[in-house]
Amino acid sequence: MASRDLGQVYLTGADGFIRSHLTEMLLALGHRVTALCVYNSEGRYGWLEKLAAQPPKNLRLIHGDVRDRYFMENSIAGHDTVFHLASLIAIPYSYLAPQSYFETNAMGSMNVAHAVLKNKVSRLIHTSTSEVYGTARVVPITEDHPLQGQSPYSASKIAADMIIESFHRSFNLPAVTLRPFNTYGPRQSLRAVIPTVIAQAVKGSDIKLGSTTPTRDFNYVTDTAAAFVAVGQAQDELVLGKTFNAGSGREISIGDLVQLIGQVIKKDVRIVCEDERLRPEASEVFRLLADATKLQQATGWKPKVSLEDGLAQVVAWLKENAPTKSTDIYHV
Repeated sequence: MASRDLGQVYLTGADGFIRSHLTEMLLALGHRVTALCVYNSEGRYGWLEKLAAQPPKNLRLIHGDVRDRYFMENSIAGHDTVFHLASLIAIPYSYLAPQSYFETNAMGSMNVAHAVLKNKVSRLIHTSTSEVYGTARVVPITEDHPLQGQSPYSASKIAADMIIESFHRSFNLPAVTLRPFNTYGPRQSLRAVIPTVIAQAVKGSDIKLGSTTPTRDFNYVTDTAAAFVAVGQAQDELVLGKTFNAGSGREISIGDLVQLIGQVIKKDVRIVCEDERLRPEASEVFRLLADATKLQQATGWKPKVSLEDGLAQVVAWLKENAPTKSTDIYHV
């Protein structure tokens, strides 16, 4: 299967968790990458800080904000492929500040779409999320599953997805949407379930959580990054105007995940449920399980890292890096 040349690549939100891994993967493959990092007063580049100290020749780092249409139209000029991953994703914070999520996730995506059209970019890869499905009505979840806005975050991402779809239908926007299920791995912030469980387990035996019954489909970060590359390189007729799930096809409850982490670190753990960690009842997504058949058929992509192996890598990374807080709210 012939691969499309990505040409000059532009990647939004490159300073975040998944985005930094994707940036590194693209650079390792020899692509020329412009990495957009969210503007900050310290001029820092998030998880690309080490690369920024001695950037390779095929990397250009810039600061900006997807909420600024003028900036996006000008900075995207001259690029062939845009990976749009910049997003606000912390679900608990979306209950407190929903407008900011729509401004970044929905309006930011519209700004990117306008910029792609204006500059005649040949491919836009837009990032969705499994949260748009809400609690599964049927499993495994295919791309035809109904969309359910069960949190302000998921609603903002549904809006973003519909903007991209409408621009494809109305203006022939050359877009493909990738919908990753729960991604985990090194660099993920402590607000996410896997790193917070590991961090707590390493320090003691009590694991403080909200609900333990929801199930998730966890995908290791390099597998998710590879899915982005796959849809970026696929031929137009296979992917343009389409949406693809990226998930492992393995379902595990949060309670069972905690016990599995205990096995990986060889430690007995005890779950302590705290009410303040619970989502509003009607907002909780109780079940997610991906059907990634469509993506596999179109691109040949398959996940390579098992949950057990991935957890072991996260444990090793967290022990080495010992993060103490979560400050990054930009993510997929």
